[in-house]
Amino acid sequence: MTTSAIDADSLFTALQDGAEIALIDPREEGRFGTSHLLLAVNVPLSRLELLIGRLIPRRSTRIVLTDDGGDLAERAAVRLDELGYSRVEILTGGIFAWRAAGFELFSGMSVPGKAFGEWIAVTCQTPCISAEELHQMLFAGDDVLILDSRPDNEYLNMNIPGSINVPVSELVYRFAELPVKPDTLVVVNCAGRTRSLIGAQALIDAGIPNRVAALRGGTMAWQMAGFSLEHGSTRHAPEPWGRNLETAVLRAGKVAKHFGVTMIDETILATYKAERDHRSLYVIDVRTPDEFRSAHRSDCSHAWGVQLVQSLDKYVATRNSRIVLVDNYQVRAQMTAAWLKQAGWPETYVLADPFRGFPLESGDARKSDQSFDRDKITLIEAVELNARLKTGQITVIDVSSSLSFKQRHIPGAWFAIRSRLVECLETIPHNGTLVVTGSDLSMAILVADDLSRLTGHTVFLLQGGTEAWVAAGYPVASGYENLGTAVDDIFLMPFLWGHFEDQGEFEKAAHDYFEWELQLPEQMYRSGEIAFSRDS
Repeated sequence: MTTSAIDADSLFTALQDGAEIALIDPREEGRFGTSHLLLAVNVPLSRLELLIGRLIPRRSTRIVLTDDGGDLAERAAVRLDELGYSRVEILTGGIFAWRAAGFELFSGMSVPGKAFGEWIAVTCQTPCISAEELHQMLFAGDDVLILDSRPDNEYLNMNIPGSINVPVSELVYRFAELPVKPDTLVVVNCAGRTRSLIGAQALIDAGIPNRVAALRGGTMAWQMAGFSLEHGSTRHAPEPWGRNLETAVLRAGKVAKHFGVTMIDETILATYKAERDHRSLYVIDVRTPDEFRSAHRSDCSHAWGVQLVQSLDKYVATRNSRIVLVDNYQVRAQMTAAWLKQAGWPETYVLADPFRGFPLESGDARKSDQSFDRDKITLIEAVELNARLKTGQITVIDVSSSLSFKQRHIPGAWFAIRSRLVECLETIPHNGTLVVTGSDLSMAILVADDLSRLTGHTVFLLQGGTEAWVAAGYPVASGYENLGTAVDDIFLMPFLWGHFEDQGEFEKAAHDYFEWELQLPEQMYRSGEIAFSRDS
């Protein structure tokens, strides 16, 4: 395999010329989040086979790999070649060469989406309210409706008392069903800032007659102010119907028209599909996960619109590609498409009448087919593992995320990261039998296969993973122990406050996070790499 090299100046030019390109950083998330190129998409080498097919569906896409001077880019290039990707380049000198050439490096995750939210706040002067102001209004009995714009799993974990869960992409769709009076103040919140700002501005753009404001700092600011949160809440806005649905369709249509969102039909989509060998195409269903699981087009992936705007890099890695959004009444698709067009994705379209006459299927989105060699990898049940652990001749390797491992793991299990298995085997005892477990079966299969090749021995795979161990009633341990490698697979965000040692540490992290978000528009402007626009 021959991999081309590219220097920093040439890469900058390539990122601006309007042609399709995917910039991939294969480091673990923790290292990536510390310092990376603005337009780089984090695809850890550990998970590359599991993610790359969805992120870069066209095998002839121009891909540029970058790292921090190690061998990860070269190893990722080999893996991509094995998977059939034919046009792979490596940034000479990685992120250090990029900085030496005078270009910006960024910290954080999904930075373009975060920067876009801050740009919207500045450009639109989106109204905001502080946690202290909101708390005082609630205490005084003012007419205030709090809409939590996060996905339902985040809302279930913690929410501001009395708030109703209406994820960002659902706000315009479900708003008319909410208990709102003409004088009600509508406050939109998320964990921090981005979805609060996008959600509030979405309602304003849609012409909602009420006063609307974003909660400055979201639930993090609420916690920092010392106010209590609810846990386990299930208040959700209902599905619209009748006149309220008609109102939602009308409002979204006006927004889509204003920002130049194009509706396409099945004939145009068929043309796009026919051109997939030289133009990348992503067909994405933006409805709720439950709606998608109930029935969806077989040609769609799923990305709830609430996350797509702020974290598009989790779903689309090819810049300047075509994106077609699918939604039964087009409200959520049109609102999401309007945001994506403003955020620098001009070829974002909405499919009209997407479910008529097209074969549908149910269940979760299709994952990569993970098979394994049963001559080298053998399944083991939790009951047998429990019995054999007592002999002391077995080693359990856990490849869950470090946060999951810290929360609970099989007593005596070793934490490992797939991209550094050779290093891990220098630390982890492996003279006896190896058993791989974790929270992701696909990842565990890959690791078990890797270990069988590295050691030359049969490797066991725990049937059902750590969940099966817990379900069987066996004891678990917690904390960071038996670490086979550095813990750098997660970039710790302050809204994961339960993982901080104390309140003071959380507050400092939250304060630093807000400062980081606020400076993003200026840093993005200096970089000259993205042009946001409110023009149609």
